Amino acid sequence: MATAGKVIKCKAAVAWEAGKPLSIEEVEVAPPQAMEVRVKILFTSLCHTDVYFWEAKGQTPVFPRIFGHEAGGIIESVGEGVTDVAPGDHVLPVFTGECKECAHCRSAESNMCDLLRINTDRGVMIGDGKSRFSINGKPIYHFVGTSTFSEYTVMHVGCVAKINPEAPLDKVCVLSCGISTGLGASINVAKPPKGSTVAIFGLGAVGLAAAEGARIAGASRIIGVDLNPSRFEEARKFGCTEFLNPKDHKKPVQEVLAEMTNGGVDRSVECTGNINAMIQAFECVHDGWGVAVLVGVPHKDAEFKTHPMNFLNERTLKGTFFGNFKPRTDLPNVVELYMKKELEVEKFITHSVPFAEINKAFDLMSKGEGIRCIIRMES
Repeated sequence: MATAGKVIKCKAAVAWEAGKPLSIEEVEVAPPQAMEVRVKILFTSLCHTDVYFWEAKGQTPVFPRIFGHEAGGIIESVGEGVTDVAPGDHVLPVFTGECKECAHCRSAESNMCDLLRINTDRGVMIGDGKSRFSINGKPIYHFVGTSTFSEYTVMHVGCVAKINPEAPLDKVCVLSCGISTGLGASINVAKPPKGSTVAIFGLGAVGLAAAEGARIAGASRIIGVDLNPSRFEEARKFGCTEFLNPKDHKKPVQEVLAEMTNGGVDRSVECTGNINAMIQAFECVHDGWGVAVLVGVPHKDAEFKTHPMNFLNERTLKGTFFGNFKPRTDLPNVVELYMKKELEVEKFITHSVPFAEINKAFDLMSKGEGIRCIIRMES
């Protein structure tokens, strides 16, 4: 393309300080360096992780910064050494990567790349420790290696998944983070047998995706557990067959579930990050074969406490990161699930706004309205 090797001036939504509305600014985006790609973002969506780090209440604040990590775009240019993708390829950026060379990438069991694993504190590229974004010569920092709230962004090639160019980017962009995390937690990690009973703790986007995964796997009972009953009707679309609001019961949730299911559920997936919900999700699975999968990220000081007999009675506790999907290897296959109509994505998308109104997406999320809001870069 004519812009290859040159600085591109474009619009980006810049967070100048914690918790303040994003500001649409003209930024300069430097060309990609070795093993990097520059991507024209067409659609992005807001994930709770963006909001969490924008609020910066519990972490090291890094500002000014360009947030965003759930997106779909097209490769504009590539840096030296890049052979896996070429200009014009359709890609999904991913907040974690796959270098394909480290012990994790070579393992069939792990997706936690040594080189490109998520790093929320780093605001620069790993190649040279510099930012590719600037305004009047001053750096604007990156976020989780993606920074998709910009018309153009630069990423390490290991953090982009090349996908079928026929796939509509305004739909499949939501597969680059939360939806795949929940879906994979069910189909890759919990692996519910056909006809089994599954409990899903937390019915936000990730929990609904976990329910969708349990539905695809053939679970016959999917019990949604949430403190917000207004989510229950929506969750039926994702395969939930029954609902449990812990506030409606005096007994602990794990006891209520055990009574509902003749001794416990076959699988549970925890998507809230609340430490009590994590313990409940483990203790509610059936002895002998029950498997609990933890997806939610807990408070840094949280401690998981349960009696060791729960393990000795043959319950299994697992954790997962990004649904155990390897970004470059597996995400194209998830997109194909959608293309074959085995996975429904549209029902996750409840709102859409033009890029100029990106702050509306933050407002919707803060009010708990909708599941995913698509931000259209070209209004």
